[in-house]
Amino acid sequence: MSFVQPVSLSYHQVHLEPLNLQHEQGLKEACQDGELWKLRITSTPSPETVREYIELALQQREQGTRFAFAVIDERTGKVIGTTSYHDIVPQINRLEIGYTWYAKSAQRTHINTTCKFLLLRHAFENLNANVVGLRTDNFNFASQKAIERLGAKKDGVLRQHAIRKDGTIRDTVMYSIIQSEWVNVKAHLLYLLDR
Repeated sequence: MSFVQPVSLSYHQVHLEPLNLQHEQGLKEACQDGELWKLRITSTPSPETVREYIELALQQREQGTRFAFAVIDERTGKVIGTTSYHDIVPQINRLEIGYTWYAKSAQRTHINTTCKFLLLRHAFENLNANVVGLRTDNFNFASQKAIERLGAKKDGVLRQHAIRKDGTIRDTVMYSIIQSEWVNVKAHLLYLLDR
């Protein structure tokens, strides 16, 4: 199965569907909830650049390097954010999960854990991924804590790795989950979601 083949995933009142231009207004509203584009440690676009953000994601999907999803709250039908498979390397069945951001009102809820569960389950059980990576800014301590809470292992830090949108250079903290760890990570995530 292709890593960028269209698929929709649902669980626990969260729905992931392939991101497209029909989600533009919903993503604009989501990023305005908390003025997320002002955070220097996230990839969140401004309301004015949401269309460009979606168009780039669609271009990367055509290239086979990224598959972006719109995150929808099934209770309200509202788009509350986005997340992606990216840095896809099909030759070794490796991909990463990232480009993830949610409206402030959806943060610190079950949304992120549910999305990660859906993406990891699909990656390991349907796409036969050998490894799923996750990365974050070295100053995004909340993201690091959330990734570790999933059960991912810290691989290390890539020093002076990428440019932030404010022009500063960041270190990137790398994490991963490998296929043999999935059974325990899955049980852990289901336990967290049942709570």
